[in-house]
Formats: sequence, C-alpha cells, structure tokens
Amino acid sequence: MQLSTYFLSLQNPPSLSYRHRLCHHSLSKRPFRHKLICSLANSADQRSSELVTTLQSETLKTLEWPSLCNYLSPFTSTSMAFSLTKAAAIPVGQSREESQKLLDQTTSALHALEALKSEPLDLSVIEDVSEILHSAASGQVLTVRELCRVRRMLGAARAVSEKLAAIAEGGSLERYTPLLEILQGCNFQLELERKIGFCIDCSLSTILGRASEELELIREERKRNMENLDSLLKEVSVSIFQAGGIDKPLITKRRSRMCVGVKATHKYLLPGGVVLNVSSSGATYFMEPKEAVELNNMEVKLSNSEKAEEMAILSLLTSEIAESEAEIKYLLDRLIEVDLAFARAAYAQWVNGVCPILSSKESEMLISNGADNALSIDIEGMQHPLLLGSFLSNSTDFITSNSMGPSVLGNKSGEMTPIKSSKVVSNFPIPIDIKVQCGTRVVIISGPNTGGKTASMKTLGLASIMSKAGMYLPAKKQPRLPWFDLVLADIGDSQSLEQSLSTFSGHISQICEILEVASKESLVLIDEIGSGTDPSEGVALSTSILQYLKNRVNLAFVTTHYADLSRLKEMDPQYENAAMEFSLETLQPTYQILWGRTGDSNALTISKSIGFDGNIIERAKMWVESLMPEKQQERKGVLQQSLMEERNRLEAQFKRAESLHAEIMKLYHEVRSEAENLEERERALRVKETQKVEQELNAAKSQIETVVQEFENQLQTANSEEFNSLVKKSESAINSILKVHQPGDSFSFTETDTSSYQPVSGEQVHLKGLGNKLATVVAASEDDDTVLVQYGKIRVRVEKSNVRPISSSQRNNVISSRQSFERQGEQSREVPSNSDATESGAITYGPLIQTSKNTVDLRGMRVEEAEIQLDMAISARGSNSVLFIVHGMGTGVIKERALEMLRNHPRVMKYEQENPLNYGCTVAYIK
Repeated sequence: MQLSTYFLSLQNPPSLSYRHRLCHHSLSKRPFRHKLICSLANSADQRSSELVTTLQSETLKTLEWPSLCNYLSPFTSTSMAFSLTKAAAIPVGQSREESQKLLDQTTSALHALEALKSEPLDLSVIEDVSEILHSAASGQVLTVRELCRVRRMLGAARAVSEKLAAIAEGGSLERYTPLLEILQGCNFQLELERKIGFCIDCSLSTILGRASEELELIREERKRNMENLDSLLKEVSVSIFQAGGIDKPLITKRRSRMCVGVKATHKYLLPGGVVLNVSSSGATYFMEPKEAVELNNMEVKLSNSEKAEEMAILSLLTSEIAESEAEIKYLLDRLIEVDLAFARAAYAQWVNGVCPILSSKESEMLISNGADNALSIDIEGMQHPLLLGSFLSNSTDFITSNSMGPSVLGNKSGEMTPIKSSKVVSNFPIPIDIKVQCGTRVVIISGPNTGGKTASMKTLGLASIMSKAGMYLPAKKQPRLPWFDLVLADIGDSQSLEQSLSTFSGHISQICEILEVASKESLVLIDEIGSGTDPSEGVALSTSILQYLKNRVNLAFVTTHYADLSRLKEMDPQYENAAMEFSLETLQPTYQILWGRTGDSNALTISKSIGFDGNIIERAKMWVESLMPEKQQERKGVLQQSLMEERNRLEAQFKRAESLHAEIMKLYHEVRSEAENLEERERALRVKETQKVEQELNAAKSQIETVVQEFENQLQTANSEEFNSLVKKSESAINSILKVHQPGDSFSFTETDTSSYQPVSGEQVHLKGLGNKLATVVAASEDDDTVLVQYGKIRVRVEKSNVRPISSSQRNNVISSRQSFERQGEQSREVPSNSDATESGAITYGPLIQTSKNTVDLRGMRVEEAEIQLDMAISARGSNSVLFIVHGMGTGVIKERALEMLRNHPRVMKYEQENPLNYGCTVAYIK
C-alpha cells in the first residue's frame, strides 16, 4: 500500500504561544501521578509503608473524606475526574511544596473562572480514550469511530491549551502560570490529529479515498464497473418488462451479486442466466444475466480490495496511536489535573472558601521569635465542610451528582482571598476557632457529651487534608496551619468481635499502631483517650501516652472526660487545655471552644433535665462527694459558670448603657430640632448637659470595667472560701456604680410643691430632664414613685420628683385631652398583678437587666409547648432571681396562659406585666 503524497508530507504542527509550544515528550519520562494520601516515613526503619497505608485509609474513612470528595464531584467536567472524586482518589501533595502547588493551581483556576465567565472553558469534550489506547497497544485494529474519538480528544486538549494561553497573554501571566505549567511539555499530537482528519470523515464515519493512492484507484475502478453493471441490468430489466416477464423493472442484489427479477413462467427470457434466489411464493426468480457475470465478479473483487485497503489504513493509524500511547496518556493525566483544579476552584466559590497558608517549621520559628503569643494554627470561623455541604445542598439548587459540566457559583467581584460568594453566608454549621500557639504539642479538649469535641477535632483533621489536596477552607480571613505528612485518627468504637477485641482493646491497639508510625510532622487525633477501663488506670495510661506523643509528633489533639489530664499544662507549657462551652441554663451546648480552660461533663445536670428520677440524681451526687472529698472540680465548675454569668451580665449592662446613650442622643437631636428658635444660651446649656451625660456614661463604663478586672485578678489568688464573697462584693460594687450614675435633680422649681403632687393620665406636665418641656402623662404607677409620660413620639418612665405640674392658667387647656387619655386607660387596663399580695418582705433581686440567660421566648410555640418551656425555665432559675417571659402581642393566648401559670406557680413571688417600654414581655420574681 502506498499512502497519498499529501498524507506522507504532513509535518509537525507550528509553534504556539509562550509556555504552550508543542513538543515531543520522551517515552522514557514517566507520567507524573499524584497518589492518594499514603505518605511514606522519613525514617523507613521505624514504620511499615503497608501499616501507614492502612492507618491512612482508616483515618480517611473516619473523617468521612470520601463524602467530602463526593461534594467535589459535581464540579468536575470530565468522566475521568468525576470517577476520581467519586472514588476519593483526588491528588494530595506528598510534600509541602506539592500541596502548595495544588493550592496555587486552585487560585489560578479561580482567576481563570473570573476571566472566562462570559465564555467558560468547556472541558466536558475531553473524552476518556484510555481503553482505546490499551486496545491499540495490544495489537487490536481500531475502528473508525474509535479513531475519531482520539482525534476529538486531541483537538479538544489543544483548544483548552490555546484558550488558557490566550487569557494569560491578555492578562497577568503570573496569575495563570500554575495552570499553564500543568500542560507545559505535553505533546498534543497535532500531526496524528491531522492524519486521522485527512484519512477519515468523522462526521460520516467513513474512510476518505484520499487516504491512499491505491484506495483512490480501487474506488474509481469500482465506480466505473458499477456504472457498466447498472447500465446493463437496466437494459435487461426493461426488456423483460416489455416482454411481460415482470410487472415492473426490478434490479436488486442477492448473494452479494447484482441481478434482475423475472417471473418463473418467463425464465426463458434470460437464456444462460444464473438463478441466485427465489421469492418466498416461488413466483419470482432473481437471476444474474449471462452478460453480467464478469462484471459482478469484478465488483466482488474490487469490493474485497477496497476493504483490505481500508483495513490497512486503519492498521497504520492504529500503529501510530500505539506508538504515541505514553504521550497521549501523559496528556490525559495533565488534562485531569486541569479539570480537578477548576473543580476545586468552583467548590471554593460554592462554600465561600479562603486559601490556607501552609507554614513550615522554619516559618513557625520566625513567627514565634517575633511574637509572644504566636500561633502555629490560626483558623477562625471554620465550618465543618460536610455539615456545610449538606446545608448548602438542601438550601440551594445543588448541582446533581451526575453532572459533568457544573455552572460556577458565586464570585462576581473578582476578589480571590477571601472569595465573595453570591450566596448568603450561613451561621450553620456553627463556626469554630482553632488557635494553637507555637510550641504546643498536645491539646486536651474537655467538656460534656454532645458538646462538639469530636466534631471540632474532625474539623481540624479535614482542614489539614483539604489543604494538602489544594482545597480552600470554609473559614474567615486566611487560615494558617502546618503541613502534616500523616493525619492519624482514633475516633469511634474500635470493638471487633471478629478479632476478639473489646472496646478498650481495640482503642489501645489503634493507638499502638499510631505511635509506631507517627513522625515529627504528623497530626494525631484521639477521641476519649484511655476510656473503657478503670478511671485511675485510664488516667495513668493516658498521661503516659500523651508524654510520649509530646516528643514524637507535630501536634496531638485528644478529647477526654478525665479532669486530671487538664492539669498537665501546669507542669509543661507544651500542653494546652480547651473546653467546649455548655450552658447550664438552657442545658444546650454552644459548640464554641474556650481555649485555655477546662470543661465539666455536667452528666448529672443533663440526666436531671432528661427526666431521671430525683432519688437517683441525689444518690449520684453523694457518690461524687465521697469520691472527691475536696470537691475541687465541682467548685471549679461552679466558679467557671459564675464567672461566665457575671461576664454575660456585665456585657448586657454595657450594651444597655450603649443603648441608653443612643436613645439620649436621639432625644437630644429631636429636642434640638424643635428648639432651634431658643436663645443661644439655652442651646449651649443643652449641649453641656449632653456632654455631662456622656462623661457619666464613660465614667460608669470605666468603673465597671475596673471592677471586672479587679474581680478577675483577685480570683487568681483567692482560695475557695473567698469565692462567694468576691462575687457578692463585685455585684455590690457594680450596683453602687449604677446607683451613683442615675440621673440627678439638676433643676429646682418654686411654682408647686412636687412632693405632694400626684399626676393623672392625660394631664400635661413639665419635665425637668427635658428643660421643662411639656409632656403628656400616659399612666401613673401606684406601686412606685414613677410615671409614664409621652413627649412627641417618645415614651419614657420618669420619677415623680422630676415631674412638675403646669400653671393653673394652662391647666384648663388640657382638660379635654386628659379625659381622652382616661378613656383610653380604661379600655387598655391590664390584668391586676399579684405583686401586692405576695410582697411581704424586703428581698433583694439585684439589678433588673435582661440577658439571654434569664429570658425565655415563648413566641411561635403552641400552648402546650409554651407551658413546658416556661415551667422548665422557672425551675432552672436560682433563688431570688428574675425571669423575663417574652410572649409577644399576637392573639394573646400564650400571654394569658403564661400569666395564669405565674399566678399559680409556687416559686413565683410576684410578677410585673409588660410595660410601654417593653411590650410583649412579663417579668417574674422567683423565690
């Protein structure tokens, strides 16, 4: 066979743009492939690669890495990358440099997504031709369709390269260098692509005659022979028709030979003809005329020659593909890398992710030398990727798992760090902060069950693996964490009946294997260390394990219920304590990590809230006291809770002061706008009074902060007997500060004796605090010396001593308005409170400040549910405390039921219904 001259003269493709020149790839060069996390040890004599692989596989399964990769799969475009993500086999860096390279590729892909948003890069046309390459290499001749698939893949790969090169030339080359480097050095087989296109018409799936000179000659000869044969058969069929031997001229093909149809009764019309076939009825014969025998023989010969020549062309093209198998596979691997880089970029936009910083030991040393509180791990606002993915999938139109061409979500602003997603950022899952100081080797997390200890530890593990795989983290700012060669985890029950392992045995066996393979660059995660055995032995064994880990790994995170482990920090600064915050009032975890603190299990409190028998709880408390005579842990828990309540109370007071300041400023501006016509002296006086109020507020804030700071300093040196006295002393000091800074009496009046004056509803009065402005009395309280007045749109309760009646000449002008207010008061009169009946002694309830801890919100609940919540809230409050019940306005059903419960509840001393400053809220005083 001799190929066409044009076919033989095809040359190598011309050079393309910078960094995308097509060059032949050496067959001796192995394609670079990322492996799944299976980092080998630096000291191979201490650990087995097989054990490392097994432990890493178990860790990935424990941390649910396959599920996270499953969220990445919809963002892939090619079937090859889709399969890798479904199998959790995406590339993960085996060194810090490789992981940083993957992160750079993701960042570059994000820039490319922004640059190509009008014409996105279509990678879905890249077909998987691995099986075709294998068939060609094994000696099987490829079909026309298979050759066309290879040609389409090569053309699509070249188009991707040219498009990336085009955006690089049109923008900043440095931004796209990581992507361009992926395809650098690839041979796009332009000559092979042209050969296939020259020989085959892929739209019709046929081999073109120009593929070889012999094929072209054969087809021309066959065409002439078919013309002669067709002309001959037409003449014969017409003559048979004219002789009545057939109803209409018929030319057909039987047994690969051309023939004519004739009635059985007129067979004689074709003397010497050959019968090739007979119709099913036997009435028609299909005969080959004697004159057509030689032409049919030639047709069969030429047809066989054409097929042989086409097979030879396919064999030649197959051999060329087989010779280029390694280069084409290398190109496919690089295209998969490009697809995964864009998938990671799209995922980053979906979760509103930020690029992590991978720190090294050298950088940690530099950071720690430059700052006293330098952090080796600084992750702020990290959300658990799996919980976040599940939330986003359920709350948005998530891309279906079978999608091969996902649309890019989010980022329209072009900002890359952090990425601005188009979605509304959600507070679920609850973000956590992970901050570990340089030099810390072991972090011990304590706290109650269901408090989030394990979830927080898994979040750190996933963050480490994601950063190694080049994925952005769903966090705030820019997270910093070390590069870990191994992430080893023992989380969950390792019990195995098949291997005769108990819970403790499985737990210890797993830790033993982890200790065997861990290195100075490893991250170790252990849940409930030392559990499942005698507590004293468990503490001793856990302490020894942690001492060993401290000198062998980069970082170890462990969770525990053993309080003794939290004391290790007192002996060695390489330990750090952390606690999961838990609210004893709501009996719910807050899922926040309190660094530098220890947490309590709160098992008895939780059991009581669930509904355990009271006798069981009391006996359990007696056992706790007998097992811990000094009750140090209980006192620590009470003290910590007290401090947190005090902190929250002070924060609430500070916010209330700020709110009061804002209201005063608003009032000041209203008064100023209405009194612009007053003399300059009055205007200056109001400004002076406002400044005085601000100074008093600042002074109050400063004094409160001083009391809090002094309280915290004294706690560090105080013994257990002084705790309660310190708390009471601080509360008394704060109450004194608040009382001192109450608004004073800065005006004097001589017109009327205000001590005996009793304002009534609807009456207009002068207010001292507003420069003797006129206001209208809304309601006068009979229980205390306050009165509710309205000035413009503002309603405020003031002391009666600050209210001055108007003159007798002015009083007649407001009689009608007072009567109107009296009628309104009768219509809106509230249900009488039982406070008078129950207030029999002088009981101190502390400042009446509403916080989240002393508030129960019943809005939106059913009546039955509201009864249960209110009863639980009353029972949970301590003696001589207040409870704010928010029932809203609504239909009033919840409010009526709440008031009925407060009237009849044995622990409610009295209650105050809603007031004009706090509609929809009732205050109960608890015995």
